[in-house]
Amino acid sequence: MNHSGWIFIAPLLEMNKDKEVMRYFPSTLTDAETIQFYERIVAEFEQKGYGLFAIELKCNGKFIGYTGLHEIGFEAAFSPGVEIGWRLAAAYHNCGYATEAACAVIGYAQTLGIKKLYSFTASVNKPSERVMQKIGMQKTGEFLHPKLEDVSPLKAHVLYSLDLI
Repeated sequence: MNHSGWIFIAPLLEMNKDKEVMRYFPSTLTDAETIQFYERIVAEFEQKGYGLFAIELKCNGKFIGYTGLHEIGFEAAFSPGVEIGWRLAAAYHNCGYATEAACAVIGYAQTLGIKKLYSFTASVNKPSERVMQKIGMQKTGEFLHPKLEDVSPLKAHVLYSLDLI
């Protein structure tokens, strides 16, 4: 593991184990799964030149979550493509941080020449869907997530997109 990332591992481990934070995901993540997740983030930066950025409080540099770009990792009508996503520690939900950070990521995506961004979430995840709307994305459809079990209450997803041209 890259030593520069160690400062973020402890709060990332904690965030990914939080049932409130992960309520719209199939499960919380184990420490090993979070470390693998972090390693995938680092690898995506090395391979693609983009990835997920830490979100820190301006006043003290405290890690409170992440936002960024990620290559869509499954086959769908809208893939291949690049998604914009975010995850924040529960104490920082509904404070505008996800919206502010995602807006900065959109500007970054434009500098990279990315022409279109996607974002998707479980249909029941209204807070995340509101962030998509606030950052100017348009709902373009719904789909059944191919990586989730058919019986999962999270299987139905909403899809949003944003043209950056």
